Amino acid sequence: MVMHSRSPSGFSTWRFIADELRGEIVDGGLAPGTRLPSESQLARRFGVNRNTVRQAVAALAADDLVVARRGSGTFVAEHEVLVHRIGVRTRLSDSLGERAKSATARLLGSEIVPAPESVAKRLHLGDRHALRMEIVRGVDGRPISLSTNWFDAERVPGLAEGFVAEQSLTRALREQGIDDYVRGSTMIAARHATASELTDLELLEGAVVLAVEGFDVLPDGTPLQLAVTRFPADRVELDVDPGR
Repeated sequence: MVMHSRSPSGFSTWRFIADELRGEIVDGGLAPGTRLPSESQLARRFGVNRNTVRQAVAALAADDLVVARRGSGTFVAEHEVLVHRIGVRTRLSDSLGERAKSATARLLGSEIVPAPESVAKRLHLGDRHALRMEIVRGVDGRPISLSTNWFDAERVPGLAEGFVAEQSLTRALREQGIDDYVRGSTMIAARHATASELTDLELLEGAVVLAVEGFDVLPDGTPLQLAVTRFPADRVELDVDPGR
């Protein structure tokens, strides 16, 4: 049976078709590696001409959602999934392996603020202020994580500036005299991305993120960092081994 879909009044038909197909890709109805229906089939489904379908598919290609293969058709793009290993010493750079060569780290913002009660309690801040950093990391030109990192501002003066220079929290912490730290606890939850996360992680509406709350301590047990990192569920898998 042929299904016809009509675009809302005042909305470009090709954009409507692109959004319909985009939704099917995000929802998994069109899985990675799946061949899209031909232009003729899509034209019949949506009741439009092939040029309109071509515009819609071109928009999906511009978003890296589909790829055209000469002589074979157009397929839903397959992107390599990063396996992030979480253990006693959790460093994203260790999980990247060879892909670390294309990795980027960007500080979206930092500020010294009164800590929320939950953060102050975990970091044993008392009346001291906290340093909050927002960091987005990418690999192969695609964002793979967005983190909110909390520290005792008095313990790590200049950490944000050090991160900008080093592009690495581990190296920036070494400049602060902190050579080692370990994972105290990890909590993981899956949820839909917020509007700001969709923007920062370059995700489509309806995308799911894995939210990881990591609490790091110094070897003597002194609290160091509380971080909430959001990973796109279609780009990152988590391998948790507390004993590793």
